[in-house]
Amino acid sequence: MADMSHQVDLSTCDLEPIHIIGRIQSFGWLISCSSDWIVNHVSANCPDLLGIDIGEIVGSPVTRFISASAIHDIRTRLQVLSDGDSVERLFEVDLHDDGRLFDIAIHASGRSFVLEIEQSEGGRRRDYVSYVRPMINRMRSTDSVEELCKSAARHLRGLTGFDRVMVYRFEQSGAGEVIAESLNGGVDSFHGLHFPASDIPAQARRLYARNILRIITDIDDPTVPIVPATNPDGVPLDLSMSGLRAVSPIHIEYLRNMGVKASMSVSIMRRGKLWGLMACHHYAPLTLSFSVRTASELFGEFFSYLLEQKESDYVYATRERSLRVHDEIMARVAGGGELLDTFGEFGESIDSVVPFDGIVGWVDGQFVQQGSTPNREQFEKLARFLNTAGASTVWSTDNIGALHEPAKEWIDKAAGLLALPVSRSPRDYIVLFRKELLQEVAWAGNPEKSVELGPNGARLTPRKSFEIWKEERRGYSKPWTTEEIQTAESLRVTLLEVVLRLADAANNEREEAAKRQDTLIAELNHRVRNILNLIRGLVSQSKDGASTIDEFAELIGSRIYALARAHDQVTRTDWSPSSLYQLIRTETEAYANESIDRVQINGPDAMIAPTAFTTLALVVHELMTNSCKYGALSDSSGKVHVTISHDSDGALDIDWHESDGPTVRAPTHRGFGSTIIERTIPHELGGRADVSYAPAGLHAAFHLPGRHVAAYDSPTPSPSNTTVQDAETRAHELDLFGGIALIVEDNVIIAMEAEDLLREYGFRDCQIVGSVQSARSIIDTGKVSFAMLDINLGKETSEDIAELLTEKGTPFILASGYGDRSTTANRFPSVPVITKPYSLRDVRSAIVRLPGVKT
Repeated sequence: MADMSHQVDLSTCDLEPIHIIGRIQSFGWLISCSSDWIVNHVSANCPDLLGIDIGEIVGSPVTRFISASAIHDIRTRLQVLSDGDSVERLFEVDLHDDGRLFDIAIHASGRSFVLEIEQSEGGRRRDYVSYVRPMINRMRSTDSVEELCKSAARHLRGLTGFDRVMVYRFEQSGAGEVIAESLNGGVDSFHGLHFPASDIPAQARRLYARNILRIITDIDDPTVPIVPATNPDGVPLDLSMSGLRAVSPIHIEYLRNMGVKASMSVSIMRRGKLWGLMACHHYAPLTLSFSVRTASELFGEFFSYLLEQKESDYVYATRERSLRVHDEIMARVAGGGELLDTFGEFGESIDSVVPFDGIVGWVDGQFVQQGSTPNREQFEKLARFLNTAGASTVWSTDNIGALHEPAKEWIDKAAGLLALPVSRSPRDYIVLFRKELLQEVAWAGNPEKSVELGPNGARLTPRKSFEIWKEERRGYSKPWTTEEIQTAESLRVTLLEVVLRLADAANNEREEAAKRQDTLIAELNHRVRNILNLIRGLVSQSKDGASTIDEFAELIGSRIYALARAHDQVTRTDWSPSSLYQLIRTETEAYANESIDRVQINGPDAMIAPTAFTTLALVVHELMTNSCKYGALSDSSGKVHVTISHDSDGALDIDWHESDGPTVRAPTHRGFGSTIIERTIPHELGGRADVSYAPAGLHAAFHLPGRHVAAYDSPTPSPSNTTVQDAETRAHELDLFGGIALIVEDNVIIAMEAEDLLREYGFRDCQIVGSVQSARSIIDTGKVSFAMLDINLGKETSEDIAELLTEKGTPFILASGYGDRSTTANRFPSVPVITKPYSLRDVRSAIVRLPGVKT
């Protein structure tokens, strides 16, 4: 039972008694009170908390057990309870005025109020709720429901620490499918599995719809009875909204057969109905604090809002695509002809809004098919059946064999269909087909894995459930959704319009299409002429800068590529301001990669407006190529110094100064390159350009008005040529990719960001921990080949981990949020340190500097 060391002496007062419910799971107790604060019920182990004989509790005054100040706080929360399915929470309540803190959940149950009490976290309470907002913000950027669910599973696992988190979606029949999953280590994957409705029966689904979060900390934790079992009217206390109540023994057996020791579910609601669950499994007992469970419930509610938004966005996008399909079909038959003349093309258009495995066109006795469909003879029988099913609207089924007996002959080709009548009389159709939805599953774990079978045998396992689902789903296709049927109805109207349209309407459409085409051609002609004029200018002005055809081609190509690189840099940021530092580095890497360390940039980074960026790109390109051909970078000793500064009004100054190279001579005539350097900025940007061909090195000074600069920013460190090119090679030299990449970071958001960077870099097996103890357990396996350690881990530092890794000779780097080096970093002077926030470039640079790597 519970720890008897927590007995308390409680005061009494004049309030009337309450009922108390004791510990339902191992970490909490439950109290049931009537509206006038009389004790109604108590669980058998509640005295563990109260230190009083259970016979003395029922019918006793509540203030005998709870302090007056705590009662005041509880009454305040009762005031704001909205309905029977709402739960209010209090954190760190001094329940007995003795300094011990408890967390409390309050909800109404009939005429009673239920208080669920558990001890608050020891030490500093982790504000897990604050993690929810950045998690939600990260998930907003996902592009689809599938990506959203995958991201949600990953974030919830990071928040709670469960071994497996699944997103489980219910179908209309009550059956379900695991559509997303996040795993820790080598546990089995259930992704893509379908389960019959009996696995989560209707009464359980109704409870999930009311109580958003359910948790089992230990399936072997003994339950305790409620005293008394019923009220004076013989009615048991309704614990539907309780977070501590025990669960069905059948469900416990199901988990036990899977080898799961702890579980949690967070309901996913959509417009007041149960859409699915975020189901969590752990293979050892796992107790989550009240704050973590509250954050998980809040995460689930926000996720439900995002899900509804994503699905609404999908429906809206489908409608938009339907309109485009309408236009495409109308345009394809605008020139006349028969409906089936362009069957293959508009079949592709239909597939973009209503996915199918096969399609048949049946118009005026003409049969056309694509994909997996019945043959002509089989379809003729089906067409006669469809004539009886209704000819004025879309008709669909996901089990045609149950309605049309001959369809069982071609069940291997199609199981479901959606028919679109395309004529007034019941004889012409466009029919979409879907195959039978059955799949084989490749399990991540051992399919013969031993389990502890209960009295109901092996039926209560995911594998057996999947087999039962397959038996139940024989002959069924993927269902046609409401949105797909609505879209098909819109398409039916479109196809009817195609068949029945008048000749003058077709002529009007052709006339309008011709006008739109003329406008498009005129605009295209204008744009092409501008591009041709620009290229013509480059060709014309570059002819004097080359003595051979090859030199001329190289010169023209390099200038065009410079414009393309600048355009790429601008478009990568959605036509937003781009970095001047990055522009200079890009040109350096393109033409002076071996000399990258000899191009030094100083001063703040300038974010150049897109309208000025390509102009500036041409100037930098000419400066760089000129330096590589004739200036400082044409030998092995010269250097280029670029100094960036700005005036008080935001105007940009760029100083390009070359030194230590060959002697410079002023050009005897001005070529196109010189013209670009000297005249482009004044002419196109309204700035100034001063160029001096001093013997010691070229010196150019440029001034751009502030309207061309969006902002100034701190520059990112300039990488050496070995940092970017050789980092992966050097990582292989240390065999960093051969084992586990250990990430030690106490902030789960930052930890997942670090995992993304390391996986992008090439690490295949990344494991995240947030404490020294957890890190030691992984290091002791001997499989860690590289580690990335956050210096500060809240109450502790990573010094002990660093020492252990040093002893084992395992390479690692340190990450710090401090501006200067911390005490921990100073103890390991040869270990590279990266400063938060860091990027993949910073990680690469640090790996190159790891001890033991030859430079």
